[in-house]
Amino acid sequence: MLRVGQHRLKRALDILLSLIAIGVTWWVILLAWIVATVETRSNGLFRQKRVGKDGKLFYFYKIKTMKRVEGIDTTVTTSRDRRITRSGAFFRCNKIDELPQLFNVLMGSMSFVGPRPDVVGFADRLEGDDRIVLSVRPGITGPASLKYKDEEDLLAQQEDPERYNREVIWPDKVKINKEYIKHWSLKQDINYIFKTIFG
Repeated sequence: MLRVGQHRLKRALDILLSLIAIGVTWWVILLAWIVATVETRSNGLFRQKRVGKDGKLFYFYKIKTMKRVEGIDTTVTTSRDRRITRSGAFFRCNKIDELPQLFNVLMGSMSFVGPRPDVVGFADRLEGDDRIVLSVRPGITGPASLKYKDEEDLLAQQEDPERYNREVIWPDKVKINKEYIKHWSLKQDINYIFKTIFG
């Protein structure tokens, strides 16, 4: 578990990098929001409650990449999901839909690196030693995110994507994130950020 000084160091890096990143990408976020608004005929900014540090809920932001399709209400998304719009497929492939989370980082509800924030029903139900995952802010990227960067393609190959996610992917992510937190270092965070951008 991170010490107080480590939390402060991590937060300082988050503030610095989020300010720089927002300054560089604000126009991309604005353009993507306009395109998503036109294509989905609704607000192009997606907002959803996710589980954050200490199990507290917060609003998580993304560019909207999906439209409503009658009969589909799962929170698990595969690469062949009929709900994904044309622009949404491009945004998801290039991670443009994730850019609004820079504001989550700046506001302090997220970090650049950490476990991905999940919907209610996953992290909030962790028990025992697994709850260490909730001791840090959720991240835009991290070791589990990098391992499962093609998660939607993997889920598309499964007969029951929701079950596979719950029984295989999710437990593995918890294991990976526990190791990340137990052996945290600033150098490691910077390495994950570089791997995400250039890998």
